[in-house]
Amino acid sequence: MRQCRRPNARRTLALTLTAGLALSLSPAVASAAPHSGTYVIPSRSSQVGAALSVDPAGAVSLSVTGKGGQQLTTSALGLKTTDGDLTRGLRLTSTKNRQVNEHYRMTTGKRLDRSVRMSESRFSFTGDGNARLDIVVRLAPDGVAYRYELPGSATVTGEASSFTVPANAPAWLLPYNAQYENQRVQTTANSAATGEFGYPSLFQAGQDFVLLSESNVDGRYSGSRLRHTTGSNTYAVQLADSQVRSTGTTPWRTVIAGDLATVTESTLVDDLADPAEFTDTSWIHPGKVAWSWLSENSSPRDFERQKDYVDFAAANGWPYVLVDEGWSTQWVPELTRYARAKGVDILLWFHWTALDTKEKRQTVLPLVKSWGVKGVKIDFMESDSQARFQWYDETLADTAALKLMVNFHGATIPHGLARTWPHIMTMEAVRGTENQPPPAGNPIQTFTRDVVGSMDFTPVALDVGIKQASIAHEVALSVAFESGWQHFADKPEAYESHPEALKFLNQVPTVWDQTELLGGSPGQDAVLARRSGDRWFVGAIAAGEAKTLTASLSALGGGQWLADVVHDAPGAERTDVVHETSKLRSLSVAVPKNGGFAAVLCPARPGRTSCYEPIVGVPETTLTLNPAGPLDLRRGATFTVSAEFTVVSPRTVRDVELAPKAPAGWTVTGAPVKARSLGQGGKLAGTWTFKVSDTAFGTTEVPLATEFSDGTRRVHVEKAVRVTVPLSGTPYVSDLPFDGESNGYGPVERDRSNNDLAGGDGNPLTIGGTVYAKGIGTHAPSDVTLSLGGGCTSFDALVGLDDETTSDGSVSFQVLADGQVRYDSGVLRGKNPAIPAKADVTGARTLVLRVTDGGDGKNFDHADWADARLTCAAA
Repeated sequence: MRQCRRPNARRTLALTLTAGLALSLSPAVASAAPHSGTYVIPSRSSQVGAALSVDPAGAVSLSVTGKGGQQLTTSALGLKTTDGDLTRGLRLTSTKNRQVNEHYRMTTGKRLDRSVRMSESRFSFTGDGNARLDIVVRLAPDGVAYRYELPGSATVTGEASSFTVPANAPAWLLPYNAQYENQRVQTTANSAATGEFGYPSLFQAGQDFVLLSESNVDGRYSGSRLRHTTGSNTYAVQLADSQVRSTGTTPWRTVIAGDLATVTESTLVDDLADPAEFTDTSWIHPGKVAWSWLSENSSPRDFERQKDYVDFAAANGWPYVLVDEGWSTQWVPELTRYARAKGVDILLWFHWTALDTKEKRQTVLPLVKSWGVKGVKIDFMESDSQARFQWYDETLADTAALKLMVNFHGATIPHGLARTWPHIMTMEAVRGTENQPPPAGNPIQTFTRDVVGSMDFTPVALDVGIKQASIAHEVALSVAFESGWQHFADKPEAYESHPEALKFLNQVPTVWDQTELLGGSPGQDAVLARRSGDRWFVGAIAAGEAKTLTASLSALGGGQWLADVVHDAPGAERTDVVHETSKLRSLSVAVPKNGGFAAVLCPARPGRTSCYEPIVGVPETTLTLNPAGPLDLRRGATFTVSAEFTVVSPRTVRDVELAPKAPAGWTVTGAPVKARSLGQGGKLAGTWTFKVSDTAFGTTEVPLATEFSDGTRRVHVEKAVRVTVPLSGTPYVSDLPFDGESNGYGPVERDRSNNDLAGGDGNPLTIGGTVYAKGIGTHAPSDVTLSLGGGCTSFDALVGLDDETTSDGSVSFQVLADGQVRYDSGVLRGKNPAIPAKADVTGARTLVLRVTDGGDGKNFDHADWADARLTCAAA
């Protein structure tokens, strides 16, 4: 394994900067001709240097240099706007220098506490028509960045920004797509294909490395990528939009530079981002996540199977379960209660179009928050446009206001967003496990994508996937790849069949006090050490044939270390890892093809026999309600509920509070009951009286909950009484809340057709040429479930296949009342007029509107329940 760091390499860099004006920049006087020359950027560090040059034609460029004067990049600078061309004919009018010193704390990332020390130089230019442009350059120990500032808003049509690197520089590049999920390629700067490449892009210039990216991109501008032509060693910045309405300040074009350790450990992208939008981060909790979608695609639709994931997470001390695409409003509230009583919180997946307007976010997000959901995974944004970044801004503000944490999947790369919005736990923007990447790409991601922010790779695939990496390699990814929420890829049974691997995963945190690169080379291997408290975790991964990975521990501090090392069993393929404990001063492990190892290290002290710490679960408790429900009540009615909380485990719980929560518009009488502590067998009881809202209808859950401290966390134990208020009048079904819904393609749509995969993308409901304003658009097979409460007598609709399909489908419509079929249309085909669907639902508590595929598959089965409404008793 090639070592990434020479002894004291980053302390002894010597720079030879291009000769130019004096280090102290004095303001230049405007003249009729461009003020040409080279201006060295002042620096308090000798690790990297930069100089800005103005040529006689008034074109501006920035050069970045490394050891011994090695030129790393030369960047052309300038903007084009609808008001003028600010890429040439520029006259330098003034310069100004200052120091930037900041301290901030992250909630995720390779290092929680950050200190920023940068030199900043502002170059003010005047162009044609006296148009003004400032170029602001910042020089940090780990790189250089620049941005443009205009005196006011402007429409930007392009940038001259580009990066010229040595022609033969080895390069590790990402062919661009909007979700950043292509496989990275290894090439050279000039031989790379013609096309667009995504950030971050890594080049090697001599002994130094250069990582190109951008920082502080938000809705005030557009994202970008790099455009390249084969044979050229220049990479031009290409904006995502042909025109960008800028407020006057652009993102930072960012060059991380230095030896491989400097690049890997850099926090420059975060350092350049705007400070946090809020200061109370007490509600933000990174952690490990049990996730079922990859190993069992259909499991997010299965309540009982999701409970298995909760049980697994609780048993192993994982704080979260993510319920991915397919979850149902019918059972997620109950799953959330089940999980929270075990010390596990639920995260929910959303297609971004379910949250693409303020109205949708104001409806959906408070609802899932009321269930006790702690965060959301939002997927399929797949755009770097200014409009999409404006959506990111709005969604981050709305989720922060509700204290909901966020994972952006199918997303852009991190641009320092997690500094500005500390509730971002991770972002995808990588060819992760769900895309079955070969293990050869993993030691590239360490030095590219994972440098710029938390990466939702979904690692540790033991039974699922292509199985080309060894088990120890997979386990090591839990450390080698940083993510605030670490979504593990496999199912409980896979981990339980590898108990030593699971024991290691149970020890690994997801936030770090310090990160050190111990060794590696892009595409070959990587050994990273990350510290949490007094324990260091090591993740070592290799690609290619068997080898020995060796790493000195001197960077971790002096003294002898106790190490729990897990590695592949010699001569065995994809069996459980072997766990060994020993005292050592360096690590050297023989690994098989595409192998690796992982370790936990702690200071060797007398009596300490392992660095593993015990996993402590939540105390077992019970909460009983009387009556337990369900109840049928009228509007304005009152009812009384008693609750009793009991401690079952032989552990004392403290700061106990038992309290009701009245649904919106309902009232409750009675104060919470409290106890300072309860031991085994201890009880806490209370009684409360609720009043049903005068506007309530359908089914409402009335929760009562106990919260207590078990010494390490606050635990929430909740039960709910289901109260159904009978419907009244003649409501349209599309105006009512659904107890549950399932659909053959995309979500069920209200007052529009099914159309495509995204929510809200439907067309006007149209059957046989007739347009209907009200109704439900579905795709077979589908079910829509509603609570009637026994107060309705009939259901009426006009049914048929929507005209939007390009070929004829076939479906059957059924109406079920309390599980009994009350109407069946028989098989209907497309391009025909709607037919009436009428069903007697007298006394029924539950209504299901079902569409089947007609027996020939679901293709083209866009089925409409037009003018669907109920006839119910008077209020």
